[in-house]
Amino acid sequence: METKQHVKNLIIGFGKGGKTLAAFLAKRGESVALVEQSANMYGGACINIACIPTKSLIVEAEKGTNYPRAHEIKDLLTATLRQKNFEKLAKLENVEIITGKAAFRSPHEVAIQLAAGGETRFEAERIFINTGSQPAIPPIEGMDSEKVFTSAELIAQAGKPEKLVIIGGGFIGLEFADMFAKFGTEVTVLDRRTRFLPDEDEDVAGELFKILTDKTIRILNDVNIEKVEDVNNELVKVHFTHVGQRKSVEANAVLLATGRKPNTEGLNLDAAGIQTDQRGYIQVDRQLKANVPHIWAIGDCNGGPQFTYISLDDFRIIRNQLAGNDQYTSLNDRKPYPTCVFVTPPLAQAGLREKEARDQGYDVKILKIPASAIPKAAILNERRGLLKAVVDVKTGRILGCTLCCAEAHEMINTVQLAIHAGLTYDTLANMIFTHPSMTEALNDLFAAG
Repeated sequence: METKQHVKNLIIGFGKGGKTLAAFLAKRGESVALVEQSANMYGGACINIACIPTKSLIVEAEKGTNYPRAHEIKDLLTATLRQKNFEKLAKLENVEIITGKAAFRSPHEVAIQLAAGGETRFEAERIFINTGSQPAIPPIEGMDSEKVFTSAELIAQAGKPEKLVIIGGGFIGLEFADMFAKFGTEVTVLDRRTRFLPDEDEDVAGELFKILTDKTIRILNDVNIEKVEDVNNELVKVHFTHVGQRKSVEANAVLLATGRKPNTEGLNLDAAGIQTDQRGYIQVDRQLKANVPHIWAIGDCNGGPQFTYISLDDFRIIRNQLAGNDQYTSLNDRKPYPTCVFVTPPLAQAGLREKEARDQGYDVKILKIPASAIPKAAILNERRGLLKAVVDVKTGRILGCTLCCAEAHEMINTVQLAIHAGLTYDTLANMIFTHPSMTEALNDLFAAG
């Protein structure tokens, strides 16, 4: 029998921003209903099918762990984190967790098809949509093959493919390429873009291209995929054109890393009058409000940068609105953020790249050192890569930094803090860091000019 409950706050999706908001509101004494369509997704995509499991596999690959054992370790980790995330909210007095699929019936009313069967309805004063995103499936013949996988589907497989073709050469595609290559898989990356990592400066992109291809990863750019064809029970063939020439490659599995789309299908957003853009992302203002005043969109589904730490920052924007804090209340307050591709060695970036700084009219000084010059890199037996910084000649301030070296994902946060603080490059050149450490390489990098 259908029931209907009244609640002050309804949150659809158990991702980073949503779960953090749920705890915040509950601790303020407000009632919260948190809806998640699958018990396997408590805690969100990051801990279940994205950041955490993939990085776990990467770490185990670097240790030399065999794939079946690495897969077990990954599953144990995600199960533990999923349970902890559930318990953290379930123990709060004002939070009710509902497992089921939500769909709007009106601007304030949401129906939930319960995973256990039946339906319940909630009428809420405020509604927060935190449904994330999913891989976009390109309109290519053969995408229905059982050997074609999304990233979440591929890491769910207990065995690794002997030969893997990855369609797409962005962050996700390269991380999977590097990871599976370390597990002994023969990897081919097919990317439609005419240049490898076109957003990066050519010297940086060239360095990482060399690192990856030296690992026998085959990377082809300027590729047009024509179709995927099953050969037999074990093999699939990918047909494509490369620089105008028709070619094909066989594999045991094909990974789609061709972009993402919002998880908004099935929410029946029209019933609430919620506007979306042409790709289905919920349109929001600077405070992350949809066009309906009591509805917000958090994380990937609002069309912003698709990173877990951005979803957390979305929470901060909403938190401050609800708390009446006039600081950091809009997207305009969001500072530039660092990014990282978790290949080995990692590629991390903060601020402006050289070409971006020049395009914006800055007179810049470029500082570079090879990773092989860093003592800690020798200790780690990871001498590959380079470190590059962009400095404003007029003010001496750090405009940007790109690090392709061991532990770059940790080092970049120090540089990001310096950029946010408006520090001049000589501050890092003369900072006393621990030794031996990768961070002390910033002394040499920023003294390189």
